[in-house]
Parts: sequence; structure tokens; C-alpha cells
Amino acid sequence: MTTPDDIAAMSFENALAALEEIVARLEGGKVDLEESIKIYERGEALRTHCESKLREAEARIEKITLDGKGNPVGRTPLDVE
Repeated sequence: MTTPDDIAAMSFENALAALEEIVARLEGGKVDLEESIKIYERGEALRTHCESKLREAEARIEKITLDGKGNPVGRTPLDVE
């Protein structure tokens, strides 16, 4: 089992893969109650980490602004809301 520090160091892709593995195990129904609780808690930490990574990526995305002739003139943060 990984610690919160280990999860914080994971890439989005690795964290998502680990989360998918947990979901599959829980859906399989072959995990005892104590183990289910432990992996559910880890899954929650992985989900939070993935959401954080997505928010960071969204914050870095910029849209290119164009002048009246369609020429690039600058960049502004992408507003996804």
C-alpha cells in the first residue's frame, strides 16, 4: 500500500491506472471488508490527486487571441467555466 507522499509523486496516468485497479477489485466483490476499507481510502486519495492534476493542467492551458485579420497577438488563460 502506498502512502499519501507516494501518491503525491505519481503522474496523472499512474494514479488513474491505480484508481481503475481499485475500482475493479471493489466491483469484483472478492475483497474482505477491512481490505475494502483500506483500498477505498487509497482510491479516494488517488481520485483527489487526479482531480488536482487536471486542475493544474487546465490552469496551464492558454488560448491564443487574434486580431481582426486573424493574426495571433497574444495569449489569455483559458476560461473553462
